[in-house]
Amino acid sequence: MKEFYISDCVRFENQVVTTSFLVVSKQAKPKKNGELYLALTLADRSGHLDAKMWDNVADHINCFEQDDFVKVRGLLNKFNGRFQLTVHKIRSMEESEVDFADYLPRTTKDIGELWQTVRDFVDGFHDPHLQALVRAFMADPEIEHAYKNAPAAKTLHHAFIGGLLDHVVSLFKLCDLACRNYPETINRDLLLTGVFLHDIGKIHELTFARSFTYTTRGQLLGHMVIELEMLQQKIAQVPGFPAEYKTLIEHLIISHHGKYEFGSPKMPMFPEALMLHYLDDLDSKMESMRAHFQREPQAEWTTYNASLARPLLNSKTFLEKIQAGTGSASEVQPGAIPPAAPQPEAAVPESSRAATAEEK
Repeated sequence: MKEFYISDCVRFENQVVTTSFLVVSKQAKPKKNGELYLALTLADRSGHLDAKMWDNVADHINCFEQDDFVKVRGLLNKFNGRFQLTVHKIRSMEESEVDFADYLPRTTKDIGELWQTVRDFVDGFHDPHLQALVRAFMADPEIEHAYKNAPAAKTLHHAFIGGLLDHVVSLFKLCDLACRNYPETINRDLLLTGVFLHDIGKIHELTFARSFTYTTRGQLLGHMVIELEMLQQKIAQVPGFPAEYKTLIEHLIISHHGKYEFGSPKMPMFPEALMLHYLDDLDSKMESMRAHFQREPQAEWTTYNASLARPLLNSKTFLEKIQAGTGSASEVQPGAIPPAAPQPEAAVPESSRAATAEEK
């Protein structure tokens, strides 16, 4: 087990650390004098860390690649309010040195219990066609294994082993509550079928054995196209499945991002599709907030959240200070963006918006 994790950065600020990481990205860039430096993104199960190697690059540039596990020695400090590692030495690690559990984040929830929760919801379906369809997916051992382990996205939300299942169970619960408020409008079984299938293509879109990256198929097609193929294959195993149901489920899949600019070829056009889109978006954003607060547990105001395009106030911490009688700690934490100077939405680059759309 590693002795230093990225979540420990606060305790080791301005210190030299020796530890191991997974290389998420590696780029060689020119300095002003024309010499190269290495810009790296390093990761372990607790998060990601930017790293730079300024010196002796020629001696190290070919000794490791992206997705390699590396042993690193360097100085940990802050740059523009974010922790950064200045690398002094780096080497590739042998597989025998690697404990994979140290490097990929994993849900803290019990996978078996989450899967059983899905099974319980499906057992409660009243529509035999929809129930048979979802059970056909769940009975496929390859799909079950991948569904239990896949992240829900590469970086933006539920980006951890078991994240897809975690997200879907949360969404099952949200939709179950919301549809009770609209019993004359929402078909619960259809909505929950959409919940189960809306991101199932992520099991083929993403690879998650060493790091979270896109497969070639995922990069070229995207998870929605993959899901339509998977749906076609499973419907063939359900005798007498109504063609009209297939069309409705296809629309749930292709419209769940909600807008053309977010990658949906169609906008939601019936109640279950609209509810799926908004509650999926809500659960994704709430998880993004939760994860950011976890990364910066001491901050009242967080640093800028790229996926939400704003800094965040940890209202739980804020209220606890007030209720404890200490008053409001109104000063913004170092590196955070004060509430008086929010980042305007127009300042978000189009590339960032495209990445957000891809990861929804």
